[in-house]
Amino acid sequence: MNRHSAIAEADLPPRDASGFPGLEPAPRSYQSWVADETIEDYALRYAPASHRRWSPATITHTALGGISFLALEAIGAALTLSWGVHVTVVAVLIASAFIFVTSLPIAYHVARANVDMDLLTRGAGFGYIGSAITSLIYATYTVIFFALEGVIIGQALLVCFGLPLPLGYLLSALAILPVASRGMTAISRFQVATQLPWIVLALLPFAAIAWAEPDAAARWLAAPGPAFSLLSLGGAIGVLCALTLQIGEQVDYLRFLPPREATTRLRWWGALILAGPGWILIGGAKVLMGSFLVWLAIGDGMAPEFAVEPIGMFWHAYEYLFGPRMALLVATAYILLAQVKINVTNAYAGSLAQSNFFLRVARYHPGRLIWLLIHVAISCALMLMGVFATLEAVLAIYANLALAWLGAIFADLAVLKPLGLSPARIEFRRAHLPDFNPVGCGGMALGALAGLALYAGLGGPMAQAWSAPIAFALSLVAATGLGLMRQGRGFIAREPHVFRRRSRCDCAICSHGYETRDMAYCTFYERPICSLCCSLEPHCRDFCKRGRTPGAVDPAAPALRLHRMPPRLGRRTWQVAAVFALLMAGLGMLYLLARHLSASLRDMQVVAHVFLGSAPLLALLAFWAVMANERRRLTEEDLIDALRRLGSTQRELAIRQRLAAVGEVAATISHELRNPLGTITSSVEVLSRSPGLGPDAEEDVQRIRRNIARCSRIIDILLDFARQGAHETVPVDLRDWLSALVAEHPAAPHVTLEVPEGMRLRCDPARLQFAIRNLIENGWQAAESVPGRVPRVILRAFRDGGRSIVEIEDNGPGLAPEIRARAFDPLVTTKDSGVGLGLSLVRRVAELHGGDAWIARTGPEGTVMRLSIAEPP
Repeated sequence: MNRHSAIAEADLPPRDASGFPGLEPAPRSYQSWVADETIEDYALRYAPASHRRWSPATITHTALGGISFLALEAIGAALTLSWGVHVTVVAVLIASAFIFVTSLPIAYHVARANVDMDLLTRGAGFGYIGSAITSLIYATYTVIFFALEGVIIGQALLVCFGLPLPLGYLLSALAILPVASRGMTAISRFQVATQLPWIVLALLPFAAIAWAEPDAAARWLAAPGPAFSLLSLGGAIGVLCALTLQIGEQVDYLRFLPPREATTRLRWWGALILAGPGWILIGGAKVLMGSFLVWLAIGDGMAPEFAVEPIGMFWHAYEYLFGPRMALLVATAYILLAQVKINVTNAYAGSLAQSNFFLRVARYHPGRLIWLLIHVAISCALMLMGVFATLEAVLAIYANLALAWLGAIFADLAVLKPLGLSPARIEFRRAHLPDFNPVGCGGMALGALAGLALYAGLGGPMAQAWSAPIAFALSLVAATGLGLMRQGRGFIAREPHVFRRRSRCDCAICSHGYETRDMAYCTFYERPICSLCCSLEPHCRDFCKRGRTPGAVDPAAPALRLHRMPPRLGRRTWQVAAVFALLMAGLGMLYLLARHLSASLRDMQVVAHVFLGSAPLLALLAFWAVMANERRRLTEEDLIDALRRLGSTQRELAIRQRLAAVGEVAATISHELRNPLGTITSSVEVLSRSPGLGPDAEEDVQRIRRNIARCSRIIDILLDFARQGAHETVPVDLRDWLSALVAEHPAAPHVTLEVPEGMRLRCDPARLQFAIRNLIENGWQAAESVPGRVPRVILRAFRDGGRSIVEIEDNGPGLAPEIRARAFDPLVTTKDSGVGLGLSLVRRVAELHGGDAWIARTGPEGTVMRLSIAEPP
């Protein structure tokens, strides 16, 4: 960590002595496109102040550029054909007011908390895992509308240039990738650059119509149609309610709004309203424009099935300015511009939503760019399957899910938070959120199930028409009621740690620096980690949110009792029931799909579309299977590596404990033996100078001297083993130094030196000399022990990468397997007079030099010992 981003020890919470010991986290490195925040755009993260560098005006332009989608005009046209002009106008006015009111608190909290729609939902009453289903709903919304806008482009290219629809769909999808892949930086530039041409092309035909037919708008409003009724109004509003989640795409840009303190109050609120809920002011007007254009085109003789398509209605509108061919070209250019603008936003928002969903389902994040490609592939599948032909039905079904979600969020943001029954701060980090919050999850589940049941016709035609608003109301009431019952419990799993001393710190896993708002203190590793690494962590199993350390025993707990029922039976039963329900639902959907397609499968064109449309979905399924298997493999490898490191650490700890114990004993024994041994030595010297000492006594004196020398050598070894002295290195010429070392050894005539000329080494000469002399001595004694064999020892030195290797080879009998496995353990020896500390000291010397010592080869022909020394950079 650098000094600017490191967290001071005093800023971390105190460690619980009875808690889980902090483990060493395995470092994680992300792909280049994940680590590059100009591409990733802080997907799955809080948007830091350093990244919120755009002005409120730029944010507004970028967000409003995303409402250029001509699906609004197509919806207005479809509603007009189905319910008439009067119902369409009233439904647009009511739906616009509803969308504005419900979107305002979402936009405000996103701008204040600087998180996207998915992260907002986590802290707005749904929990960490519970919000995954809402991420899937939101991702579905972006996929559906991406497909709808792509179909509009394909239709325009077919009419204008005769381009086949599948090719047009593919081009519409590929055109957005260069911009959407670069994130907010490229999108903002693109939207600002294309804003004026889009506005001019959008308003130009209406100005021409107003000039040519001043009374056209009045005749449109007075146009006859089906009788106005609550049934028809509910049906129209139900379709328009699917547009409520457009606020999600708006706030994906609004999260980059600068702090209120950095600009004026008027600019901040102006950008918040225009870029947030204000989108519906323009969006509602576009729906009415579509209604007006389809009425005008049909009145002038255009076929209704062609007039409802944007290319049809705008071709007719531009004919008020140009001839037919020129009008078609201009209409096509306008459609391409408008649809690319919105699909850039759809793809960007969809990649964020899918990243959020799969992060929690699979704990795997290949990067927003990968999910962008998958988003485009799924949308192409929907285009080929003919999603535009079932526009009203798709939107009506989806509206029930969208409004149930919106009702639960609105209850938390607009009711519970002002009442103090929900935390004022939006919490999005896994470490501090419960997996499921019954307030949002329960409210949405009740609203969605009731809405879908009513839409299926269980409550009659009137309830079916108003199913989406009823779903919103039930979700709102249920979430509010649950919030009142729980009185703020269950929103936070544990209180966040506040880093007061720093505004930024480094993540202990990925080593990147982030603002402390995006960091969490991990009690499993006892270090600060970023929110993304916390979400991806597979080993901790939410250790930080447990009330008790695993294995901890409460002394006040009653005695252990045996249960007849297996543990966690209720949880397993619930999981089996949930999976069974999902499988049955999938089976039912397959049956309905097969029944719907049974009559159409005789048409080869339909079959081709089904297969082409299924291909991207199957590709996604294949990607999912490979990704799940890869995740499982990586987890298993991490576990095996962790077990291997644990075993190695345990062995090393046992050896170190043994070495420490031996070192303490050695130091004590050496001290106690040194003084009496010195007395014996002095006495022997005095005795040897006594006159009249006979030959037999002289031999005894020499024997005493040899044993005193041996005892002194053993004491020196014990002291060196126990000593933890300073380690000072100096550069040496390795060949000259080893030559001098070998020349002093009694076995010098039998030692061959193979060291390159000019090889230099930085080492502690005294310690390294002891290690090499020990290895030479061991090799020489082993070689001497073989009868009839001329002893031979070869001393080599060479470089291997960033290390210097010293190798000692002998032609002794080799080591037995049981000795080889424990050769470097203390007190292990093959000599009758050995202490068993020589090789332990050799390894310690190597480790002091940043290397190691090991047996490279052993057998009947001899043994090769190696000692490595790390070279300083």
